[in-house]
Amino acid sequence: MATAIDSQAPSNPRSGPLAIALGDPAGIGAEVTLKALASAHWSQPDQQPLLVGCRRWLEQSYQQLRSCSDSPLRDPATLEIVDLPLDEPISPGVSGPGGGAASFAWLTRAWELVQNGHCRALVTAPIAKTCWHAAGHHYPGQTERLAELAGVDQAAMLFTAHAPQGNWRFNTLLATTHIPLEAVPTALNGALISSRLDTLLAFCGRFNSTPHLVVAGLNPHAGEGGRLGSQEQDWLAGCLRQWQQQHPQVRLDGPVPPDTCWLGAAAAWQGQGRGPDGYLALYHDQGLIPVKLLAFDAAVNTTLGLPFLRTSPDHGTGFDIAGQGVARAASMAAALETALELG
Repeated sequence: MATAIDSQAPSNPRSGPLAIALGDPAGIGAEVTLKALASAHWSQPDQQPLLVGCRRWLEQSYQQLRSCSDSPLRDPATLEIVDLPLDEPISPGVSGPGGGAASFAWLTRAWELVQNGHCRALVTAPIAKTCWHAAGHHYPGQTERLAELAGVDQAAMLFTAHAPQGNWRFNTLLATTHIPLEAVPTALNGALISSRLDTLLAFCGRFNSTPHLVVAGLNPHAGEGGRLGSQEQDWLAGCLRQWQQQHPQVRLDGPVPPDTCWLGAAAAWQGQGRGPDGYLALYHDQGLIPVKLLAFDAAVNTTLGLPFLRTSPDHGTGFDIAGQGVARAASMAAALETALELG
């Protein structure tokens, strides 16, 4: 059912619903959302989310997916929807500027609902950056758009997942996000690393007051004493020593050679002891390769540094499988649960 948004925000925003921006309409956003919300947990009156997207498109997607999906789907007729209709029909898997314009508008409206207190946290389905660019919205991704809307200089991307065994949470924060690899060395500096460590400590401190944090090196073998790169020797090691002195309650390791940095996480994910509480990766793929290898269906992209919590599944739009009913919804379900738990 469609819903009207009252002008009066809830007195306690933490008790409000989650806002879900449905992502690129040519992708798998509708599918993973309806699959994730099919759980009985999300049918409880106090757990009803607020979806932002095109109601007609969502209903059509539901009817199409019913004919090909082996997994349960939530009927959109039972959901609250802020209806922002598509300007033109969009077919599954056919990406373009129409999908970019729609997903951009849906994200912006969902942000407004969280910002004005109607919703407690924001969950975003995947978008395609190329489609945003084709629609005239030149942002590296949703994280940067949300940072602009919130008026913050930088938002940080942290990927978090509960290990399948034990009570360990796998957390990886990115020092830099959507920039070319050649730009990484010049983007990194002591102030950025210290700020990111502060952010990682604040998050990991929710679960452990004396966390173990690990910082990856930039170069192979963490520079090997300057023979394979000088950044670790020139400034990174000193930066970490200074930060450690200011935070004596933290066990800080680094810079650790990147090729062995996540071995503790791999062992902990398999139930072999407890891994570090948090990792700081210096660039996008350095952090995302181990995260997706270990926890692709469980990891959640969590945006820190905003005045509200935002989570997202750790996968993309899936244009190649859109509309086929085969998309896995585990990461979207984890994004919803994380937003509910931490928002």
